[in-house]
Amino acid sequence: MSELAELKARVDRLESRAAITELASHYASACDEHDMPRLIALFTPDACFDSPSGTMVAHGRAAIEALFIELFKIRGPAFHWTHDVIVRVDPHNPERASGRVYSHAETTPGEVVSLAAMRYDDEYQRDGGVWRIHKRVISFLYYVPFTQYATALNQPERLHIRGEIRRADYPESLPAWQQFAAQYCKPAG
Repeated sequence: MSELAELKARVDRLESRAAITELASHYASACDEHDMPRLIALFTPDACFDSPSGTMVAHGRAAIEALFIELFKIRGPAFHWTHDVIVRVDPHNPERASGRVYSHAETTPGEVVSLAAMRYDDEYQRDGGVWRIHKRVISFLYYVPFTQYATALNQPERLHIRGEIRRADYPESLPAWQQFAAQYCKPAG
């Protein structure tokens, strides 16, 4: 690869990382504003939205739109904010990238003020010159009513969705977490 071609590739990777980081912020604000056209335009036509708990699964823009319409119908005001955004552009295909987005949200499902901490494991694809979400998997550290936040992290069942209480998606399910616990957190006895 020539120096000029290498420089162009490096600039493209930097611009791609910036665009994908902005994509994460656009997603948060579109959710908070219930701006369906803007939200759905952030996804590729064949995108997938998924969750380990199986509470949110949709394939294709129409299904993703239907999923969010149902979510937004019961949710009033909300505020999402993103923290760390990690982006890796595919070195073999600069039209694809992957990443992880860490975020928090204050929401009101069913008029219950709730707090959530989550991460998104993403695959991105450049579509018509625009970076979009091709696959998004949302995992919850917790999603609890505000009144239960003070004790939520002390129990594995800290995912409150549509009246059901479930085990959190992470960190207890992560291999590194389990390995650490097995090695260093052995019960006394």
